[in-house]
Amino acid sequence: MASMRVLIAPQEFKSTLTAREASQAIARGLRRALPDAELDLLPVADGGPGTVEALVDGTGGRFFDAQVPDPLGRPVTARWGAAGAGAGQGGAPVSGTGVIEMAAASGLGLLRDDELNPETASTRGTGELVRAVLAAGYRRIIVGAGGSATNDGGAGLAQALGARLLDGEGRELPPGGGPLARLARIDVSALDTRLRESAIVVAADVRNPLCGATGASLMYGAQKGADEPTAQRLDAALAHYAEIVRRDLGIDIANVPGAGAAGGLAAGLIAFCGATVRSGFEVVAEAAGLQQRLAGAAAVVTGEGRLDRQTGFGKTTAGVAEMARKAGTRVVAVVGSVAGDEAVNAFDAVFAIVPRLASLEEAMARAAGLVEDRAEEAGRWLGQQA
Repeated sequence: MASMRVLIAPQEFKSTLTAREASQAIARGLRRALPDAELDLLPVADGGPGTVEALVDGTGGRFFDAQVPDPLGRPVTARWGAAGAGAGQGGAPVSGTGVIEMAAASGLGLLRDDELNPETASTRGTGELVRAVLAAGYRRIIVGAGGSATNDGGAGLAQALGARLLDGEGRELPPGGGPLARLARIDVSALDTRLRESAIVVAADVRNPLCGATGASLMYGAQKGADEPTAQRLDAALAHYAEIVRRDLGIDIANVPGAGAAGGLAAGLIAFCGATVRSGFEVVAEAAGLQQRLAGAAAVVTGEGRLDRQTGFGKTTAGVAEMARKAGTRVVAVVGSVAGDEAVNAFDAVFAIVPRLASLEEAMARAAGLVEDRAEEAGRWLGQQA
């Protein structure tokens, strides 16, 4: 009898396990229950933290480091990746795709709570990451847009790439979303010419517009340190920015679905880099070959920290489940917790850590071992179904 092949494709368990660590823990648990199974590990992501790791691991690529400014202008080492190809020499174009997580340069995780200030936080570091990828020779670039500490509409990114954002007296705007209210003119005469021959995709798990009630500032400003009056100012500043972009560049960023991703970074990438916005999960799944690796698998084991009603709205685990269903493959979830019965409907079985333990804190502290134990249970269940 042929051994069972199981594809292991979890996303990160937020604040506890990376997607890679989760996939390894699931593999250890499955191995205890199914010692003869063929296990294929494919960590996945949706454009947020873990996207670079998922694409590099999933394609046999490489990691690189770049020194860039963090949201407050301090130096930080940000990791980026090449999906399935090595670095170019002397900037000559190469095959393959460069992969960036904006969170590595401009993310919430780089700041303490008392440092959060979306009025001054900048995406310049993300722009410098794009420059590093271009310098290595890549002309196809994926930018993961998630986990941002910024609300500057990608203005800092644009400045790093050579654009000039000027006030009424011809002075360069300082960093952050707040100064965009004073934007009078955009000069792109010195914009990096390598962008003209590049194809950039923004991988985002949200479809929010740039401005308005569901826009970057009013929907997500609070988690970046903005109170209600600040969020209103930032929203007005982004609306003004969008109008100047439309006037000076001839590009409408105000009404593009997903333009509000990562504090409007997606809007800046559209305006200055000709980028397109796509579902982060779909971008990662396509680049990592998830569909092909589903072929012939007896089952897929996915997972995340919490299954809830939001799981069905673009989350990675729901995407994995949908693709598995279409392929006729059984799909199981190993998760931290479940909130709501409707969350489990996409899966053939769900194995959760909580409420098996007394506290969420204990589950987070022992996440890897507990995921491994639940995966062993999942393996026994899969063995019974075979």
